[in-house]
Amino acid sequence: MKNNLKEKILAKRNSLSKDEITEKSRKIEEKLFSLEQYNNSKTIMFFVSFNSEVNTHEMIKKTLGSKTVVVPKVLQSEIEPSVIIDFDSLVPSGKFGILEPIEIMKTAYKNIDLVLVPGAAFDNKGHRIGYGFGYYDKFLAKVKKSIKIGLAFDFQVVDSIPNEKHDVPVDLIVTEERVIECKNS
Repeated sequence: MKNNLKEKILAKRNSLSKDEITEKSRKIEEKLFSLEQYNNSKTIMFFVSFNSEVNTHEMIKKTLGSKTVVVPKVLQSEIEPSVIIDFDSLVPSGKFGILEPIEIMKTAYKNIDLVLVPGAAFDNKGHRIGYGFGYYDKFLAKVKKSIKIGLAFDFQVVDSIPNEKHDVPVDLIVTEERVIECKNS
């Protein structure tokens, strides 16, 4: 069921035009930047978007300088958070060509106040379907005290997603239409 749902949602997301992605991402950025959780955070971990994901590039650029910005670097199927100073220092890496830092500038997990989480789909309880590699579930288990916010287009939020013990739900989901406070038990 998870795979069918993921394929359906990703097909819809991949059918969006660049202009639609830009406009929806701008609205998501507005909502995110107005959140108390964002404004009270000193260190924020962004995912660096690729393909049809919510575009985080502008969000990262606007946050640099006012907060400590951390992005993921994947090493041996684990996410290593790395502080960045300059967006233009990121280079395409790995089999998907996702922008990553060349070298890791470490930060302690406990210093990360807020983690922005990608996903194919989310439900109102904060469960998510990722891309099937488990990188984020492993990482999110290490930053238990961090606020976790999923960024998604509104159609990526569905009624229910089957979840497993190792899945780590997000606390909020920000779409172009709304901010959802997840009721995870």
